[in-house]
Amino acid sequence: MSTVSALAKQRTPIRPARVLLHVFLAGTALAWLAPLLWAIFSAMRPYSETSARGYLSWPHTLNFDNFKNAFTQSDMTHYFGNTLIIAVPAVLLTLFLSSMVAFYVSRFDFRINLFLLLVFTAGNLLPQQVIITPLYRMYLLTNLPGITASGKLYDSALGLVLIHVAFQSGFCAFVLSNYMRSLPHELTEAALVDGASVWRLYWQITLPLCKPAMAALATLLSIWIYNDFFWALVLISTGENMPITSALNNLSGQYFTDPNLVAAGSLLTAIPTLIVYFVLQKQFVSGLTLGSAKG
Repeated sequence: MSTVSALAKQRTPIRPARVLLHVFLAGTALAWLAPLLWAIFSAMRPYSETSARGYLSWPHTLNFDNFKNAFTQSDMTHYFGNTLIIAVPAVLLTLFLSSMVAFYVSRFDFRINLFLLLVFTAGNLLPQQVIITPLYRMYLLTNLPGITASGKLYDSALGLVLIHVAFQSGFCAFVLSNYMRSLPHELTEAALVDGASVWRLYWQITLPLCKPAMAALATLLSIWIYNDFFWALVLISTGENMPITSALNNLSGQYFTDPNLVAAGSLLTAIPTLIVYFVLQKQFVSGLTLGSAKG
């Protein structure tokens, strides 16, 4: 019987539509990978060769010298540290605050329940470019002596942490509230009967059940905040305080820029996000559809 079914499968004609679909998918994947492959190809060639022969010429020398030079010239170790100082507190604070909001709007019934959630979510709909000028002036005028090195939110890691928390909390609160609504209410009702406080309901009962959602959001937030370039460019002026994404500007000279060196630095900068994605791939994929189920 198995032999007959195998022969039937072999005789199944190849449908042209399926062939076209595979060709289209392969072409689309190649189109998405083309810039990355071109950056790798350029980063492994010396500038002297590409300036003389052009980037479309056949390579005669391929090495990793540009990667070594980019790592040492831009002092990437220092700027990776700056990025961690910004990303780790921002992710933890965003998850903590948004989970508290989500717990309140999903577990308690009151008149402005839905309105409060909409207010948090509406912040994500506001274009970031709209608030550049007022936020820039507010950061310059805010004095925090003893908290930041400069005494101001401007040009400090704390300023970037706060802006990331403000912009990401709405999305996280929306997703977590939908996830918490799917949890059985009998758990919290039983805890209330046993005399558990609201804080204990949140910290010891609801939050441990939200570990899959928190892990998915932590993965997404880590990648988003790490890749941020806009706010780091606007709110940081001192080169020593910049995160790694905006610190790549150190590879550009005043009168001359080596594009191959910049390509190598950009690839080195992308390595941590690739590591996070491959290590937490399941959480990342689940995060794409997180909160879509009706509670």
